[in-house]
Amino acid sequence: MDKYTDLIHQTFDFPTEEFTVHNNELSFNGIPMMELVKQYGTPLRLTYLPKISSQIQKAKILFKESMEKLNYQGTYTYCYCTKSSHFSFVLEEALKNDIHIETSSSFDMPIIRALFEKGKVNKDVFVVCNGFKRELYRDHITSMINDGFKNVTPVLDHLGEIDHYEEFVNGECQVGIRLASDEEPKFQFYTSRLGINYNDVVGLYKTKIENNPKFKLKMLHYFINTGIKDTSYYWSELSRFVHKYCEMKKLCPDLDTIDIGGGFPIKTSIQFDYNYRYMIEEILRTIQRICREEGVPEPNIFTEFGIYTVGESGAHVYSILDTKLQNDKELWYMIDGSFITNLPDTWALNQRYILFALNNWDKDYQRLNIGGLTCDSQDYYNSEMHSFQVFLPKVQKEQAEPQYIGFFHTGAYQESLSGYGGIKHCLIPSPKHVIIDREADGSLKSWVFAEEQNVDSMLQILGYKD
Repeated sequence: MDKYTDLIHQTFDFPTEEFTVHNNELSFNGIPMMELVKQYGTPLRLTYLPKISSQIQKAKILFKESMEKLNYQGTYTYCYCTKSSHFSFVLEEALKNDIHIETSSSFDMPIIRALFEKGKVNKDVFVVCNGFKRELYRDHITSMINDGFKNVTPVLDHLGEIDHYEEFVNGECQVGIRLASDEEPKFQFYTSRLGINYNDVVGLYKTKIENNPKFKLKMLHYFINTGIKDTSYYWSELSRFVHKYCEMKKLCPDLDTIDIGGGFPIKTSIQFDYNYRYMIEEILRTIQRICREEGVPEPNIFTEFGIYTVGESGAHVYSILDTKLQNDKELWYMIDGSFITNLPDTWALNQRYILFALNNWDKDYQRLNIGGLTCDSQDYYNSEMHSFQVFLPKVQKEQAEPQYIGFFHTGAYQESLSGYGGIKHCLIPSPKHVIIDREADGSLKSWVFAEEQNVDSMLQILGYKD
C-alpha cells in the first residue's frame, strides 16, 4: 500500500517553500515541528513572526512595482486590520515594516496609545477608525486627535456620527466616509448594514463638511465581504466606488485617498493559484481608467489587510489521543483539543485549513474523521479544501510515538472568536501559545507567550475562587 508521503507527493506539488519533510517529519517555514512538540507538548498554538513581515513586504513590493509599471500617480499605504489579531507581538512585528493601522473598536485606541508609549508608533501614524461607533469609541478618537495624533481619521459610518466630532474635537480633523456597498447577489441582504448610502454622501458633505473649517474630507472607504476576487461582482463594486470618488473629488478638493479595505486571501490549501500581481495591476488599471474618463487625479490608495497579514503565521498542533471505530465503517481520530473552541471558523463557516501529519510520513495512510473533545456533535473535521475526505497515517495501538497533526495558516481571528483565555464549550482550556522568531544569524528562537489555561484560572472566571 502507498505511504502517507506518497499520497502527499502524488496529490500536491510537494515540497513547497513553506513545507518540507526530513526523516519523515514535517518542517513549517524551516521549523522542525516534532522538535517543537517534544519541547512544548500539545495541544499547542504557535505564531511564526517572520511570516508577518514577509507578507507585508510582498504586498508592498507588488504595489510599488505595479504602480511603477502603470505610471500610477498616487501613493500606497499598507494598514494592518487589528481585529484579525490584537496580540502585542503581532502589532509590534507588523509595525517593523513601516505600516499604519485600521481599527474597529473602542479598545483598539488604548492599544495604540500603549504602542506609542513603547515607542512603536509616533503621532504621525495613520489610524483609520472604522465601524459603527459607540460613545466610548468616539471619545477615544476625539481624545487622540486632541492629543496631537493628527492622522487619526474617523471614517463616518452613519449620518449622525460627525456631530460628536463637531462638538468635542478641538481644531481641525480629517474624516473619511464609508460607502455602503451592495452585497453579493446570493446574500440575504441587498446592501451592507455598514457605511452610508451612495445617495446620501453628497448631502452629508454639503451640509456637515464643505463649509465647516473643522473638517477635511480626505478619504472614501469601501469593503466587500467576499474579498478581492476576480469576479464580475468585485469589479462592478470597485468601478461604482471609483466613480463616486470622482464625483466627490470634483466637489471636494481636499479628497485625495480611497481605502479599498482588505480581502487578499491566504493559502488554505497547498493547491493555491491566486495571482496577487494580476489583481493589483487590474485594480490600479480600473482606478486609472475611470479617473482619466472623469478627468480627476488618481487617488492615493490605502488597504487594510488583516487575514493576509497574520493568517499564514499561525498553526495549531494536536496529538491523537485514541481511535474509535463507529458503525464498523466510521473511523475517528480523537484529538487533545477542540475545533469549536480552538478553531471556531471550522465549525461556524466550514473553513478548511492546510492539514498535515507531523510525523510517520513513511506509514500507511487511511481515510478518517477527526473528532474534538467537546460533547457537541459539530466538533469534527472530515474534509479538506481539495477533497471531501481526510487522510492521515494509520495509528497503531502499540506504536512508540503518538501521531501528531497540524492545522496551518490559522493565525487570524480564531483566538478573538473563541475567546482567548476565557470560558469555552465544555470548559476546554486555551492551548499553550508559543511564539517563534529568528535571531540575526537566522537561527530559530522560541518562547511561551501563555501556558495552557489551568483549573485555577477557569474557577476564578466562573466565580468559584477570588
